[in-house]
Formats: sequence, C-alpha cells, structure tokens
Amino acid sequence: MPGQILLDFDGTIAIEDTTDCLLESFAEPSWRKVEEAWEAGLIGSRECLARQIEFVRASEKDIDRFIAGVHVDPGFLPFVEACAAARFHIMVVSDGLDRIVRGVIERTGVKLPIAANRLETLEGDRWRLAFPHASLNCSSASGNCKCAHASPDLLGPRIVVGDGRSDFCAAASADYVFAKGRLQTHCVENGIAHAPIANLNEATLLFDDWFRHVAPLSEVAHEHAEAEHG
Repeated sequence: MPGQILLDFDGTIAIEDTTDCLLESFAEPSWRKVEEAWEAGLIGSRECLARQIEFVRASEKDIDRFIAGVHVDPGFLPFVEACAAARFHIMVVSDGLDRIVRGVIERTGVKLPIAANRLETLEGDRWRLAFPHASLNCSSASGNCKCAHASPDLLGPRIVVGDGRSDFCAAASADYVFAKGRLQTHCVENGIAHAPIANLNEATLLFDDWFRHVAPLSEVAHEHAEAEHG
C-alpha cells in the first residue's frame, strides 16, 4: 500500500542549514537581530525569513556558486531508493528557499516534488521571499506549512523526516517520525512516536527494518478487504 514521506531539506538532506549559511555569506549583520527575535518566539519563521532576505546582497551568479557548494547527506540517494522500492511517495518540504532546494536536488540527479518558499530576484543584487505554501492556521507560523502537504489520496502510512521547528506541525499528525535535533526533542516532550536519527543512512536502515514488519501486515489487510468485498 503506497505511503508518503515528507522529507525536510535544511539539516536533513543538506547537512548545513542553507538559509543560515546564505545569510552568513551575503547578508548585512542586522539579520542576526531578526534571528534572535525568532529564537525568542517573538516572531514566526515566515516573518523572520522575509525580513532577513531583505538584508541579502548577492548576484545570481553568487547564488549559483553557493548552491554548488552545499553538502548533501551521503545517505540521501539510498534513502530515496529504499522509499521508492517500498512504493512510498517522497515530497521534499522545506521552510527554506526554493531556488536553493531545487538547485541542490538537481545536482544529485534525483527528480522529486518540492515545496518551499519562493526566492524572487529584484533589481541588482537584492531579493525577496514569497510564500505560496503559507497558512494562517499553521501552528509553527512557518512560511511553508508542511501539514498542508499531507496527501489525502494515499491510504498508506505517512512518515515525517526532519530536524527542526518547521516540522513540528507535520510530525503531530504523522504515523511515524524520523527525527533529529529540535524535532527529536519535540517528539520526546510531546509523546510523538519517532525514531531518533543522526543522518539519512540511519533513516534508511530504520525504514527498511520498519517496512519489513509493516508490509506483510498491509498485504494481509488488503487480502481481507478484497475477501469482504468479493
């Protein structure tokens, strides 16, 4: 039975938080004050990101060179292959910047659906953010509400893989979570079923082990359903 993987980008696929790295490389120092307000819970990530990107001064070539230098978790491709073999649909859901997410994913040769905040170029070396996936009801006040990407058409389980605050809302409604960083702490504190991971190689091993136990049960359930309707 097909399932769904909602896969985070920054700190999960990309080893670094690419938004922070971009700001450190190209933004005026004032971005840190905005970060402090977000860390203190005074503003949501949507407002935080929109204000911080206004401080970035970078050409399109600068952004392309930045994308080329992002480090990808070595376990990314094996994880994608394991999920595909199990007929799970993967969607990359990020509260980061779509241009960076898409550019890094394209470097790996993998084609996956991506939902992220839209980085738009302005005159010269200035940029702004748009939020096509924002929701006023998002409990994380994220620019990209990850809960909204849960597919209602898939009858199988949904797994969230992530590391941060933007994953909190999606994790709460998932069947299972592979968690690191703040997301792991959040799952522990809120009794959310999860497995702690350090990287995507660990996620692949856990997924394979989990699926070996789940798949036979789903097949039995499918056979019983067919018998009842036959």
